[in-house]
Amino acid sequence: MSKKKFQFNPHTLSYEQIEHTIGYKIKRSLLYFLSSLFSGIVIFFIMVTFFPSPRERQLIQENKKILAQYNLLDKQLDELSLVLADMQQRDDNLYRVIYQAEPIPLATRLGQVNKSAYYDQLAEMTNSQLVADITYKADVLKKQMYVQSKSYDEIVQLAKENEARLEHIPAIQPVLNKDLKRTASGYGWRIDPIYHTRRFHEGMDFSAPIGTDVYATGDATVKFSGWKSGYGNCVILDHGFGYETLYGHLHKSFVRAGQKVKRRDVIALVGNTGKSTGPHLHYEVHFRGKVMNPQNYYFKDLSPEEYDRMVQLSENTGQMFD
Repeated sequence: MSKKKFQFNPHTLSYEQIEHTIGYKIKRSLLYFLSSLFSGIVIFFIMVTFFPSPRERQLIQENKKILAQYNLLDKQLDELSLVLADMQQRDDNLYRVIYQAEPIPLATRLGQVNKSAYYDQLAEMTNSQLVADITYKADVLKKQMYVQSKSYDEIVQLAKENEARLEHIPAIQPVLNKDLKRTASGYGWRIDPIYHTRRFHEGMDFSAPIGTDVYATGDATVKFSGWKSGYGNCVILDHGFGYETLYGHLHKSFVRAGQKVKRRDVIALVGNTGKSTGPHLHYEVHFRGKVMNPQNYYFKDLSPEEYDRMVQLSENTGQMFD
């Protein structure tokens, strides 16, 4: 039973019972309802904001695990990229140099992986950016690994051909010169003995008596044998693999164009023909059309100590005969 309420009436100087109308009761009930509803909403948002549900707590833990796994995988991919970069550097600067192979173009190595609709689909998934980034990085790495694998296949093939290559490339001195006393002038800038002007000497000169044997410095095919302006009697050998050698100022040639020769075959005799100021052999090495320093192609003939002494002699003597 509800408690009765009274109010003092100053006119009658007595207490009178308060009688509430139905409208008042409805309004008061509605006020209580709205107040309770508002309090409930506030409490709900506080709970949702600051107190995650069990399902949310589970998802948070799963996301933390996924993020940790992603960070680990991302780190591993970065480490693999460093290993691959080292392999690529060794490939270009060591293996391909040894076998005289052109380095793989950077654009081919890096190769662009197009971000197609496949990656757009990944971006719509849960943890979208993580999935898309790691997948893209893995695809780029996979492409680079494929290019590197093909490069090593080529290196293996070059290694199989290397035995023939080593027999063909120039590797000895063109005259008997074990004591190095016949080393006259090296590759580089010298004073022309006739015009007395500074000129680039494109080969090496070996002083020797007329009639001294001249050797083929590697297996080859005779490309030219005859008179060549400035060089006099001259022989040019094609060794294959991009190499050619030239032997100038000869007294006599024993070979003809098209003939096959082996390393250490006597192909001519030292002479004093053409633009020459004394008996000597002028020797040049060409690789893919460019003149090379011949002193780098005596590795089958000289020890490291003899090589250093020959370099010193060729630089210090400076005596050009042509």
